[in-house]
Amino acid sequence: MGATCVKIEPPAAKGAPRGSSGDPMGRYNPAAYKVLHDGVRVKAADLKTPAGQAVLQRELAKADVLLTSFRPSALPKLGLAWKSLHARYPSLCQIAIVGAHGDQAEAPGHDLTYLAEKGLVTSLEMPPTLYADMGGAQMATEAILQAALYQRERYAGSGDIHPKGVFREVALSEAAAWAALPRRWGLTLPTGAVGGAHAGYRVYACRDGRVAVAALEPHFAAALCQAAGLGNSDMGAMFNPATREGISRFLAGQTCTEIDRLARDKDLPLHTMKN
Repeated sequence: MGATCVKIEPPAAKGAPRGSSGDPMGRYNPAAYKVLHDGVRVKAADLKTPAGQAVLQRELAKADVLLTSFRPSALPKLGLAWKSLHARYPSLCQIAIVGAHGDQAEAPGHDLTYLAEKGLVTSLEMPPTLYADMGGAQMATEAILQAALYQRERYAGSGDIHPKGVFREVALSEAAAWAALPRRWGLTLPTGAVGGAHAGYRVYACRDGRVAVAALEPHFAAALCQAAGLGNSDMGAMFNPATREGISRFLAGQTCTEIDRLARDKDLPLHTMKN
């Protein structure tokens, strides 16, 4: 979005290969680290030392927004408490990513525990992606664009010579809660329309793989039922186990290639996944 981004991370551990990162991601998944830091200028600094603090303060003097991801109690120890920052850099905005708001802000946690708290871990299988982390990143971006910088412009338009920075806190647990709303509403429960109860919105087996079927709207459901040789496709019928069994039998006899052709010919929302 046109921002110049600078990241300060800890120095690499002693004995690490030259060029190593102090960010754990750089060690356990270098490829992901590389993508996440594309276009970001990375500086190594130990914020617990005077030299590291000097690096930090030089960057803050030039910055519009500071993005942090520590527990609240760690911020003052690292010279990042909002009150002192705001006094020294009045136009700086701070977006603090935390695990949770309020009393739970100091509790240890990670994406998996936030998802579990919101009912999104439903078996022993690991979630397929990091929903809270990815949603939290989006929330942090929104906080920067919509809250912090917008309010700075409001202050600037009020007649002040200098815009005033603002502080915003973004909680990953809230990102998990946002992702969990469809489940809380019942939509993604096994009895819900997009949780498997609707015969046109499920994952089925086919001859050489699986197929994700998203024929939720009535015209899609009708076209799918017609292709499967089934009759009634009204809303009630799509929640009937017999309809689900009929679609299952039909797709089980088709290959991924045949289903892909059906999707193109009938304009159906189907996606095949080969074994």
